Amino acid sequence: MNIFKLHLKITSLIIIVTVFVTFSTLNAKNFDKYYKAGNVADYFSGILLLNKSQYDDSYKYLKKLDGLEKSHLNFSSIYLYTLINSNKFNQAFAYSKKLEKDGQESFESNLITGIYYSKNNKNHLAKKYFLKAKEKGPKTILDNYLIDSLYSWSDLKGKNIEEAISNLQKLDERFSSLKKIQNVFLYSYFGHSDAEKFFNELISDQKTDFSRYNYFYSKYLHNLGKAQEAKKILNSSLKKYPRNLLLNQYKLDLENSENNFSFDFKKDTHVIAEILYIVANAFSSQSIYSTSNFYLNLSKYLNKDFHVFDTLLAENFYNIDDFVNSKKIYKNLEEYGSAFKWFSNKQISIILVKEEKEKQAIKLLKESYNRLPLKGVYETFDYAEFLKNNEEFEDSIKYYTNILNQIEKDHPLYPEVTDGRGVSYERIGQWDKAEKDLISSLEVNPDQAYVINYLAYSWIEQGVKIKKSLSMLEKANKLKSNDPYIIDSLGWALFKLKRYKESKNYLQLALRLMPADPIVNDHYGDVLWKNGNEIQARYYWNYVLNLEKAEKDLKEKVQKKLIKGL
Repeated sequence: MNIFKLHLKITSLIIIVTVFVTFSTLNAKNFDKYYKAGNVADYFSGILLLNKSQYDDSYKYLKKLDGLEKSHLNFSSIYLYTLINSNKFNQAFAYSKKLEKDGQESFESNLITGIYYSKNNKNHLAKKYFLKAKEKGPKTILDNYLIDSLYSWSDLKGKNIEEAISNLQKLDERFSSLKKIQNVFLYSYFGHSDAEKFFNELISDQKTDFSRYNYFYSKYLHNLGKAQEAKKILNSSLKKYPRNLLLNQYKLDLENSENNFSFDFKKDTHVIAEILYIVANAFSSQSIYSTSNFYLNLSKYLNKDFHVFDTLLAENFYNIDDFVNSKKIYKNLEEYGSAFKWFSNKQISIILVKEEKEKQAIKLLKESYNRLPLKGVYETFDYAEFLKNNEEFEDSIKYYTNILNQIEKDHPLYPEVTDGRGVSYERIGQWDKAEKDLISSLEVNPDQAYVINYLAYSWIEQGVKIKKSLSMLEKANKLKSNDPYIIDSLGWALFKLKRYKESKNYLQLALRLMPADPIVNDHYGDVLWKNGNEIQARYYWNYVLNLEKAEKDLKEKVQKKLIKGL
């Protein structure tokens, strides 16, 4: 929907919308000014566009309502979100100062002002505003922890490591992982000899994924002139986390004497930027994308050259189907090294497929893969998977085979590669090879629920090893409970074994989980027929014919069943 149409739609809904809910805080003096159709439409348009993460367009509407914060308490926070998320930081700071002058401060305005002063090395003022933000009342416990942390980092002047750690210990115990991260940064900030010990403890933690902090540890060592130790940490961490983008690019940077990221352990603003990023990541994981982007853009303001922050921003836009902005960010990320270029082109290709531009996507990734200076097994695997997922099965087999010629059975990729190649073989009709690969994948890793499902369902469709398939599917169902594909396969195995009443229970559950799936509807129709519910069976078969996703051969089979039954 374009902006003009959106504005008309909002305006036309004003009579229906109970504007009293939103404008109930307006006092009599300002009521006439804002209680007009155009202003109400601007307000709702701005909010709707903010929630859709269309920040520049949201700004166009909200900027017209200057002064509304004096009578509508929530307006200033909404407007500040829009300003920060459209990268108008100086304007957000000026507006925050205006709010302060008018006695209309908010948590967000004080946070922004504090961050502005941190950026400009005025920590005595930053402390003041972080404290004021705390007094205004953060909206969540995470906001509360954040503001306490920012105050602590702005209060380091004149303090020694013991005093700084003492302040850190006062922070909310519920955020123990965040405290561990801040602990290593404090020791690094002070250049304390125990920094390495705490880095080791952090990256060795088995309960939480601290893989990202292998980069910081390696960089810290490198900054100390301990190049060999830094390299050792980097290489060992890449064995554990071979797909970690930051680690891969940092390794290439060290090899090529480049520096695609800026992080200074002596700058409190860089540490604060990382803390803001962690908070942004937490909100993103809860699908609260506008808030995530708000903190992420504050993070970028404090450390604009730590480009890895942008990967989360691009992901947030992708998750709300804003492919234009997501692609734009990924395109910019291509400039920061070959690992980032490959990663970005993979993500852009995925978006192009979503946009039904499969040929363009395949062309882009093929060119990107061919340009890679080093084609490791993980890059080749990603390319092979992309080809398989876009039905380029014969080409994918070539790359899967290439990988298998380079790795042993104990390599972590082996079960994934044999699974991928097995699926590709099955899709081009070479079942003997497919079966061999799928079995080989399960021999190495027997608890792959989806591989079990693929192999077992294939056997059921061929009318072989049905009892064995049922046993395998029961295991898969325990591994991945409530997965509709596995439940459907389990029901279908029982159907083939003529256990129709049991089959119906499973297929009915699969249908609830996937009501628009053609195969599940077809299976359910079959089991209804076998249970004597012939009229109901025809209803579900007819439904299959109306589903766009139903393939031609399935529709032909269903047509025959509608005429003759089973």
